[in-house]
Amino acid sequence: MTYAGDLTPQEAWDILESNPEAVLVDIRTEGEWQQIGVPDLTPLGKDVHFIEWVTAFGPNVHFLSQLAKIGVQPGSETPVIFLCRSGNRSIGAATAATEEGYLKSYNVLEGFEGDADIYGQRTINGWRLRGLPATSYAAGE
Repeated sequence: MTYAGDLTPQEAWDILESNPEAVLVDIRTEGEWQQIGVPDLTPLGKDVHFIEWVTAFGPNVHFLSQLAKIGVQPGSETPVIFLCRSGNRSIGAATAATEEGYLKSYNVLEGFEGDADIYGQRTINGWRLRGLPATSYAAGE
């Protein structure tokens, strides 16, 4: 594995709750944030960081520089937890962050929406379906 590891949505929440420095980075697209919703960390007194891994124009070539702006320094022991729709894109983000020196980069298995059922609907698992806090997205967050 080329990053710190995979976490279930509940494990991610538990780390965010128990470690005041841990951060959550939602790497989905702005359209996904607006249409589907986003994790809500206000019960923990934290903000979610929104950085697209892939934009409407292709890979986000500014991803790592945008990641650097959230206040976590490469080489630190701060857990950086990456979340996408289903836990696939966030593997790439966690891997790239690890290569950049973010030593505790994690992927959230199942993502925000989870896996698709036999009808193509995301009704099986994921952050939202596990009952973890979620809310709507306000542009410019």
